[in-house]
Amino acid sequence: MTATVPHSGPSPIRRPLAAVALLATLISLLFGLVLAGASPASAHAALTGSDPQDGAVVATAPKEVTLTFSEQIAMGDGSIRVLDPGGKRADTGAPRDLTSGGAVRYGITLHGGLPDGTYTVAWQAVSVDSHPVAGAFTFSVGAPSETTVTLPSTEVGGGLVGTLYGIARYAAYAGFILLAGGSAFVLACWRDGAGARPLQRLVVRGWVTLTVATLAMLLLRNPYTGSGKIADAFDLGGLQAVLDTKPGAALVSRLLLLGASALFIAVLFGAYAKREDEKEKQDLTFGLAIGGTVIAAGIAGTWALAEHASTGIQPGIAMPVDVLHLLAVAAWLGGLAALLVALYRTPDITSGAVRRFSRLAFGSVLVLAATGLYQSWRQVGSWSALTGTRYGVLLLIKVALVAVLIGVAWISRRWTGRLADGVRDAGGEAGEEAGGESAAVDGDPGDGAAEKADSDAGDVAPERAAQLARQNAALTATRKKRARDADPDRSGLRRSVLVETGIAVVLLAVTTILTSTEPGRTEEEAARSTTAATVPDTAGPVNLSLPFDTGGQNGKGTVRLDISPGGTGSNELHVWTDGPAGPLDVPEVKVSFTLESKDIGPLPVVPDRLTAGHWTASGVQIPMAGDWKVEVTVRTSDIDQTTVDKNVKIG
Repeated sequence: MTATVPHSGPSPIRRPLAAVALLATLISLLFGLVLAGASPASAHAALTGSDPQDGAVVATAPKEVTLTFSEQIAMGDGSIRVLDPGGKRADTGAPRDLTSGGAVRYGITLHGGLPDGTYTVAWQAVSVDSHPVAGAFTFSVGAPSETTVTLPSTEVGGGLVGTLYGIARYAAYAGFILLAGGSAFVLACWRDGAGARPLQRLVVRGWVTLTVATLAMLLLRNPYTGSGKIADAFDLGGLQAVLDTKPGAALVSRLLLLGASALFIAVLFGAYAKREDEKEKQDLTFGLAIGGTVIAAGIAGTWALAEHASTGIQPGIAMPVDVLHLLAVAAWLGGLAALLVALYRTPDITSGAVRRFSRLAFGSVLVLAATGLYQSWRQVGSWSALTGTRYGVLLLIKVALVAVLIGVAWISRRWTGRLADGVRDAGGEAGEEAGGESAAVDGDPGDGAAEKADSDAGDVAPERAAQLARQNAALTATRKKRARDADPDRSGLRRSVLVETGIAVVLLAVTTILTSTEPGRTEEEAARSTTAATVPDTAGPVNLSLPFDTGGQNGKGTVRLDISPGGTGSNELHVWTDGPAGPLDVPEVKVSFTLESKDIGPLPVVPDRLTAGHWTASGVQIPMAGDWKVEVTVRTSDIDQTTVDKNVKIG
């Protein structure tokens, strides 16, 4: 809820609405400017190049295969594998770090004397922002061939382990929001709420949820970034390897900070809740606020340290901004959850507490707008990435949800104003009415019991006095609840806050998915690099007509070739043989391609006979553009054949 201090009359409402409209316009303008003026950057590792390139055909087997990435990654002994056409390892072992001059490159040495055929390069690593990444590509030696290599169909970080890890991530965010936001609501908005059991349970459940989720993520981290097998969650060796990584250290740090937060909760709902001296309570409020802020910032920092903010451009700025963003989210949404619980479960929350939360929420939204703009520029960077990538689409959905949430919050603001006015104008009357109810009005014998408890408390046994006191307290609470439920303004505020909380739950789910999605900047950069490396140059179909004479009977004719699309990459080849009287049916036709300037080839192609005088072959690979020599061998009998050739530009 993002309301401000309530005022009466229509014009004060119109002024805040106009201010929000102006703020939304300015945010939209800034959003457009930062996206329009963005420069390239990376976050979330992606393969940007390789040698040999994907789909390349080389004349001889290379000594090593190198891979280039958009950012630093963590690799193990089996992170890069090169498999021959039969699926056997063609590499010699662990990859070597060849990073230099800002280019992140890894290489792996190949065995000598590798035969011709198609080789598969499969890689898997962990990017510096903690997300597992993987991929595969092929290259051929001599000429393409069939391959028996089958790669796992499950995406890295997917499957059951990926689902469980995603649930734990969501639970961790939710727990932090309830823990930090609920505590902030008590300290900043409603100090008396420290003694309210429903609020105590909310904050403690947030702590438990965050602790359990963090432990689950620590155990699942090894299979999540590796094998994908749930049994590996209990592999002590894998757990030790996780602890040596930055994400593992961040999770352990979070657990240590949760230990400190447990002490904070104990003081908040123990000594602080029982403190009656106003001066002492004010001093303790200041100390708890400072300590709680430090702990909350530390816990938020464990996300910033190991995720998107820790890599890419300006990490020194991005990490503090990310911490502020998370703290603002917790103050707003966690405080909203605390307010909802207070409105439904505690009868004595004051209008002053609601107004103070309105101010807190409004300030949180301003911080969210500023930090969100910076993060959007940093992770998206262009309009095309905003609308053409999964990250950008999710970001638009998140912005739309925030806009809806703010709209509902302004409705809550109006209920807040009415609630405050109603409490000032009619609070005394409501209290008198609730206090004056008796059995004659609604058949409730509570007043008689209460009076008897007051008058006879000194004449009965202590056990009976305690029982009567409990009955009196229960009756008083019932009266307060009845008065609360009869207040239409409070009921309207409860409904509005409930809608806000529902939207916030969906918003948190989208945010969790967003944090595990490859940022739009990196996706576009990787796509550009891949396109530059693999998209064929298409200069148009190549048509050739070559006369031939094998020297035997019916040995003269013309061979025609059509190469389509006539560029680098895969092509379709058609060959026709014509004699003086029409199509000439010959026993055999062979074709080869040689790029002499690059010492590539000859790359043989054996087309299949389609009909009399017509031969065809598909998937003819042209590895690079150049002036290719096309040789055609035509055999017209068992002993009569000839080879004709011609140079032609392909690609």
